[in-house]
Amino acid sequence: MIRIGDFSKLSRISIRMLRHYDDLGLLKPETVDGVTGYRYYSPAQLQNANRVTALKDMGFSLASIAEIMKQYHDPVALRAFLAVKSEEVKEQERDARNRLMLIETAMKRLRKDIHSMKYDVTQKTMPQRYVASLRKKIPTYQDEHTLWEQMGQEAGCALQTDNPCYSLAVFFDEGYKESDVDVEIQIAVQGRYEDTENVIFKTVGPIDIASAIYKGSYEQIYEVNEAVAAWVSDNGYDYNGPMFNIYHVSPGHDPNPENWVTEVCYPIKKRQ
Repeated sequence: MIRIGDFSKLSRISIRMLRHYDDLGLLKPETVDGVTGYRYYSPAQLQNANRVTALKDMGFSLASIAEIMKQYHDPVALRAFLAVKSEEVKEQERDARNRLMLIETAMKRLRKDIHSMKYDVTQKTMPQRYVASLRKKIPTYQDEHTLWEQMGQEAGCALQTDNPCYSLAVFFDEGYKESDVDVEIQIAVQGRYEDTENVIFKTVGPIDIASAIYKGSYEQIYEVNEAVAAWVSDNGYDYNGPMFNIYHVSPGHDPNPENWVTEVCYPIKKRQ
C-alpha cells in the first residue's frame, strides 16, 4: 500500500486535492486506518488518478469527471464527451489552444491500446558525486528554469562538468504541490569550487533508486510513474527519500519536446 504523501508524488495531485477527491467519492483510498485515520492507496489507483487529472486539465468539472469515469472504458461514450468539450473550447478565446491540444491528444490515444507504451524500470545505485547545487522555493514546477538560469549566471562559466554530468532536479515536498515548491537542482562537476551567493558545492552520497527513462514531452510523467509504482510494489521495496529527475536531454539542449530524454528516479529501500 502507498501512503498519501507518496501517492501524491506519484500521481502529481496535491494531498489537499486527494482528500477533496475522497470527500467527493471521486477517488477514495484503498484503505483508511481506523485508529490514525491515515489514507492508503494501491498502485492500481494511479491509473484512475491520472485519468481524473487529464480530464480536469481539459476543463471538465469534477461533477462531469465523476460521470465520465463511470463510462471511461466505453470508447463511444468517451468520444462523445470529448467531442462536446472540443466544440466548447473552440468557442473560447482564453486558453483555447492549450485545452484543444489536450483534448485532441486524448482522442488520438483512444485509437491506441492505452497500455501499448511500456517503460522499463530498473534498480541501480547512483554513485557518490561532487555537485554544484542550488535549492529554493519557486512559484510552480514550471518555473524550474529560473533555477538553472541563476546557476548559470553565478557559476556556469567556471564549472567543469563531470562525465556523466548528472544534471538533475530534486523535489523535496512531501507531496505534489500546486504552488511554492521546494526544488534543488544539481550538476555533477570535476574539481573544487568556492560557494557563490546561492550556489553551493557539496558531496552527495550514493543512493539506491528505481528509475525509468523516457523520450518526449513531460506529459508522459503520469504513465512513467505508474510503471515505477508497480515495479516498487511488485519487487518488495519502499520509497526512501525525495524523487528527482535526471535530464539527459533537456529544453536547454533542444527546444523540440520530442527529443527530450528524462530519467524519473525514486530512492528506494528493501521492505523489512
